[in-house]
Amino acid sequence: MTGLEGILWRVAHGREIELGRRSTIMAIINVTPDSFSDGGRFETVDAVVEHALRAVSEGAAIIDIGGESTRPGAAAVSPSEEQARVLPVIEALRGRTEALISIDTYRAETARLAVSAGAHIVNDVFGLQKEPDIANIAAATGAGLCIMHTGRDRAKLPDVIADQVHFLKQSLAIATASGVNSDRIVLDPGFGFAKETAEENLELMARFSELSRFGLPLLAGTSRKRFLGTVTGRETPDRDAATAASSALLRLQGAAVFRVHNVAINRDALDIADAMLNARQEFERKRPT
Repeated sequence: MTGLEGILWRVAHGREIELGRRSTIMAIINVTPDSFSDGGRFETVDAVVEHALRAVSEGAAIIDIGGESTRPGAAAVSPSEEQARVLPVIEALRGRTEALISIDTYRAETARLAVSAGAHIVNDVFGLQKEPDIANIAAATGAGLCIMHTGRDRAKLPDVIADQVHFLKQSLAIATASGVNSDRIVLDPGFGFAKETAEENLELMARFSELSRFGLPLLAGTSRKRFLGTVTGRETPDRDAATAASSALLRLQGAAVFRVHNVAINRDALDIADAMLNARQEFERKRPT
């Protein structure tokens, strides 16, 4: 899916959202003490909820709630601890916003409980390949799925896009075998995951449009990632401008959903990218054949 084509992403609880015609922002809400960017900032459910609602007011259409940090070296969290962190937030949010709620987890049981509590989407950083039962839960509940690329065998697949295609085909086979319809799936190439150098991430940015071969909406998650710091020399909290620049560039490459920390600055950047795409579409429509 590229340009301004619209497609409906169907998710749990009878909801759906149109992707493509306007860029869609997914706000990162970490309920963790050790996230690489904002861990420990919000220590109560009320504080997390207010932060999430502020993100919606700034332009987020999806709230992505995570209870375990995925940064390198982060301490493992038990399933019960993860659930204790995220479920009260989901329950508190579901009656206070029309925004969609996503649960950022690779655990099937957490996903099941989160959807039962009100989440619409499951965002799995292991692309169904750590706990494939997440696909069964999505099929049974109608939850939307974000399937992310992670893990790489450089010896067999040195090309960054070939590796993406190989991994994501496996993930999609798991989803299909479980009965998940394609209109419930978004693909995430996983910037910063199993891409060890800035060069690999920049190549993925440059070739992002090649992933349109899947015919599915694409999610871009570059927010405050290390490769942006390598390019700009800025530390994690100061990478929002670089994030917004990368979001706009990836929008022009066909990304539909953007997972970010700072919603306001990315909304502005993406509005400009959307306006440019609209102008280009209008020009093409009027151009004599």
